[in-house]
Amino acid sequence: MGDGDFASASVARHLARGAVGLGALVGAVALLPETGPWSLLLLPVALAALRGCPTCWAVGLAQTISRGRLRRSCVDGRCTVVR
Repeated sequence: MGDGDFASASVARHLARGAVGLGALVGAVALLPETGPWSLLLLPVALAALRGCPTCWAVGLAQTISRGRLRRSCVDGRCTVVR
């Protein structure tokens, strides 16, 4: 993750992580009146599944979709994106 890569192995796996992460995030807030602070134990689950934040997950989705379609090619100090 240190190289800025948030992609998953497949789109299906990435969408599953998103469902778990967003479900845990919504559950943490929705269950707060019922269970009190105990529902906040779902927040670390959400953060782990989303790899930090919903924006990181969305960036990873874009990277996962484009992986294999777009490549960066660098020649003589000039980099371009090729299909």
